[in-house]
Amino acid sequence: MDDIRALSRIIERDFELEEELTEELIRQKMVHAFTWLLDNDIAKMMNILYRADVDEEKLKSLLISRSQLPSAEVIADEYISRQKQKVETWKKYST
Repeated sequence: MDDIRALSRIIERDFELEEELTEELIRQKMVHAFTWLLDNDIAKMMNILYRADVDEEKLKSLLISRSQLPSAEVIADEYISRQKQKVETWKKYST
């Protein structure tokens, strides 16, 4: 299984995604989703980030250091980064 497909499968646990997305399209969808969550359902967003095991302190630091970017972009990037780490871990231990 290729990395993008594996990444999509992990993200599909929290969000609905179409088949065969590129990494850039996944990022766009995640930015859109986190924008909506920030505006409408912070508790759900926090639950998603908790289940994904996104480091809260690291995320706070990134939000401060990248304050010139929209918060949803920083959150989406960190969420995707954490999911990519999971893909790499699974690949490492599945061979």
